[in-house]
Amino acid sequence: MSRHHRIVIDLSLRILRGAMSRSGGARVDTIEVRLALRCLIAHCPERWPLDLFWSAAATEHDIGRAQGCTAAFNGITRQLRRSGRYPDGE
Repeated sequence: MSRHHRIVIDLSLRILRGAMSRSGGARVDTIEVRLALRCLIAHCPERWPLDLFWSAAATEHDIGRAQGCTAAFNGITRQLRRSGRYPDGE
């Protein structure tokens, strides 16, 4: 994997991790989150966790939003690990 791809994946995960941590208090369906998810499409074999994160980020229910974003983030990182694209072995 090229350095460029590693950087894009790392930055995308940082954006999603930050949104996930804020998701318990407010909606996190921002342009930054949308771009991060878009950048990860090519690196995730299955699209469902990306779609789930976006759907959860936009929901009005605080607890459901936080749980949905967390579950989706875990699904995204699991896919990246399985495909060998998770940066720095975190």
